[in-house]
Amino acid sequence: MSADAAVFAGRVALVTGGSGGLGGAISRRLAAAGASVAVGFNASADGAAAVVEAIGAAGGRAAAFRADAADPEAPARLCDEVEDALGPVDILVPNAGISRRRDVEDVSLEDWDMLMAVNLRDPFLLARRVVPGMRERGWGRILFMSSIAGLRGSLLGPHYSASKAGLIGLTHDLATRLGPDGITVNALAPALVADTAMVQANPDLTRQPPPVGRFGRSEEVAELAFATLSNGFLTNQVIGIDGGLYAH
Repeated sequence: MSADAAVFAGRVALVTGGSGGLGGAISRRLAAAGASVAVGFNASADGAAAVVEAIGAAGGRAAAFRADAADPEAPARLCDEVEDALGPVDILVPNAGISRRRDVEDVSLEDWDMLMAVNLRDPFLLARRVVPGMRERGWGRILFMSSIAGLRGSLLGPHYSASKAGLIGLTHDLATRLGPDGITVNALAPALVADTAMVQANPDLTRQPPPVGRFGRSEEVAELAFATLSNGFLTNQVIGIDGGLYAH
């Protein structure tokens, strides 16, 4: 049995935002290692179906599940549906997120609350829902998808940066609490990944390449996500992947 299969065979992974560039790449990478993957989506049913089809064509197991990350009741329903269809969630990657580009004086209460709901509250509620089962089984992996914006701010606005910074605080708190139970909690902080909806919607973010001289690819982030999830001794870390844009 390969090292990948030894870690992930028989495991169930839930990846929200799984119909997009990063989520789709992470879903495919986990499935290739033997995990059964729940591909979460909201608006893009076709995108989620394409990811599931690609995983199936490669011999993997996956299914798509719709959930609105802005709905506080959705995380519990989503996990119930995944458990009924695939089994208990062992690996959680809350990747769904949104951005509404605003200057500080233009951030409305609705903007603030929506980004906090989708980018921060939903990942927390998902983690809260799956942690008891992970504790019972003595094994779990949680990988939050933060951003360089959570470390240094962003052109997208203070509401976006604050939501991503909140994930970093959540990572540190949960990692400390859950480590003795066999559960690792980490976060990735990507930036300038060209084939993502957020960057494509804000093309001026990529006017100046990072120090490596090019922009990132979702598959590169997926490989780092996979390595992080594979390592049982790695926890409480925020790992940047940004082409050298920000040293931390």
